[in-house]
Amino acid sequence: MALLEIRGVTRCFGNFIAVNNISISIETGEFFTLLGPSGCGKTTLLRMIAGFDLPDSGQILLDGKDMVGMPSEKRPIHTVFQTYALFPHMTVSDNVAFPLKIAGKKLDEIRSRVIKTLDDVRLFNLGNRFPHELSGGQRQRVALARGLISRPRLLLLDEPLGALDLKLREEMQIELINLQKETGIAFVFVTHSQNEALTLSHRIVVMNQGGVEQIDTPSKIYNFPRNRFVADFLGKINIMDAQVLEIIPPYLRLLIPELGQVVIPNKEGVKIGDKGFMAIRPEQMRIMIYSEEVNSKNHFSGQIKSLLYAGDVTTYVVEFSNGTRVEILLPNSAPREIKRFEIGDLVVIVWESDVGLFLND
Repeated sequence: MALLEIRGVTRCFGNFIAVNNISISIETGEFFTLLGPSGCGKTTLLRMIAGFDLPDSGQILLDGKDMVGMPSEKRPIHTVFQTYALFPHMTVSDNVAFPLKIAGKKLDEIRSRVIKTLDDVRLFNLGNRFPHELSGGQRQRVALARGLISRPRLLLLDEPLGALDLKLREEMQIELINLQKETGIAFVFVTHSQNEALTLSHRIVVMNQGGVEQIDTPSKIYNFPRNRFVADFLGKINIMDAQVLEIIPPYLRLLIPELGQVVIPNKEGVKIGDKGFMAIRPEQMRIMIYSEEVNSKNHFSGQIKSLLYAGDVTTYVVEFSNGTRVEILLPNSAPREIKRFEIGDLVVIVWESDVGLFLND
């Protein structure tokens, strides 16, 4: 039996359907992420799990028991917010101890658990400080400690890293991964950041307009998106209209109106004549010098129109003769003799037949 089961949950605000008949199962010890654009329903769903809001229909079961109608304070669940919600007049230790004091735990137990929990989040020597004396990352860890001290069955995290700068966010991502492994508590994490979701999660649900587009592991969602929305939302990708010309297992031959014919991996259920899209990630393509001999079936001539140097990688925008543009991402770790391309260079774009996807919708 799953730890948390969401069955057919719907929530409306007037005529607006914020969450539309969603069903999700979350396992014990899982790091599960709700991912999607602003307004997709992920925070509304999290609030219903926490008990801050009620569904109009459906069930939310924890360990098989329906929690709909159960007050939030009675649920073995804690929520960590982006704003931290720390008490400014309390020390770190008092902030962390607060849930246990409210629960009426004995003083000796509170002290021992505060010491243990502060050690878990690497704040064991900062218990006497006040929130204003801490860095953003330290305040976030205090909020996490307060969420974990009562040993909840489920920890909900609502964009908890949103207020941190990029370097600190990356550091806290590692902290979250380690903390979740050490405690074994299931984390349900809300974010609109694709990179955060891919880095942290065991599984991701991609949400859109109140519904579920895909639930899967990060690698499956990134490499095998179910539809155009998921492909376009997760990372950079080149998407072009396509029609199936021929099925030559294990490949498909497609007609790309902007380019011509290409060969990519076959997809189950596809028929000759089907129309859809070809999707290919920028890192799956290569750039070759215009005069080089090309052996790949998928190669097209173009010109470098722009480039974006980002230290470890460079993203090139290549334009074909008909005006179509694609992005190609190349690592900058290659040997120095490898050609670096400049704006205006005539080049050939190449990708192998074992990459790329045909999407029906």
